[in-house]
Amino acid sequence: MGLRNPWAYSFIGIFAVFMMILLLVNAQGYVAGYSGVTGTMLNLVLYLLPLMTLMLGSFSLTGEKEDGGWELLSTYPLGTTAYIAGKYIGLTVVMLVIIFCGFGAAGVLGYAMGTGFQLQTYITLLGFSLSLMLMFLALAMLVGTMARNRWQALTISVALWFFLVIAWAPALIAVLGMLPYTWIKPAVTMLTALNPAELSRLFAVISLGGGSVLGPEYYDWVQWIRRPSGTIAYAAFALVWIGFVAGLANYLWERRRVRD
Repeated sequence: MGLRNPWAYSFIGIFAVFMMILLLVNAQGYVAGYSGVTGTMLNLVLYLLPLMTLMLGSFSLTGEKEDGGWELLSTYPLGTTAYIAGKYIGLTVVMLVIIFCGFGAAGVLGYAMGTGFQLQTYITLLGFSLSLMLMFLALAMLVGTMARNRWQALTISVALWFFLVIAWAPALIAVLGMLPYTWIKPAVTMLTALNPAELSRLFAVISLGGGSVLGPEYYDWVQWIRRPSGTIAYAAFALVWIGFVAGLANYLWERRRVRD
């Protein structure tokens, strides 16, 4: 059903076109590691992918409520956990198609022109996109569980995307400005862990060698991610984050199911 959704193909086209445009910019002069081009690509992924994921994921659940699909499924011996897990896995496949089409088109074009990104940079950007998608997909399950219809899902998704991606930096500065100096680093660590977009961005920037642009408040993050075990620890933390948010969505869905 997700692959028959016209929104999915629109997102594939948008994502692939912008990836190829950035690759053409990269062909004019690429600096290894973290550069203006890789930073622009990170921002592109950070702006487009979470919004795509939130909308497709939340619409999938709210669509079942509006179209009566859930009423039919609830007559079968189907548990809530199996239902949410099935939705998550199915939507992961749809998002993987979108991501791999975008990166695949850019990779093929770069190979043909002989101006593609270095393999390590390409893998880091791909890993950043995958982790970002998986965490926001769990968030989309939560949005779809709370929303009663597609309009509510759209409103919540856009508001959540705007806060976590666009308004996060000024909001963080405003909050930190009201705290004592000794509380700033612990507050940065705690707040960053709550935002999947910021957490994924920090990991990608530091992995590409751009940790120096983050400032002294993120020194502990830079040291943590640069360790040999940093990638494994990040993956483990992302899995815990996904499990907690998806588990909350499962709990709320089961609670509403029992009440109804």
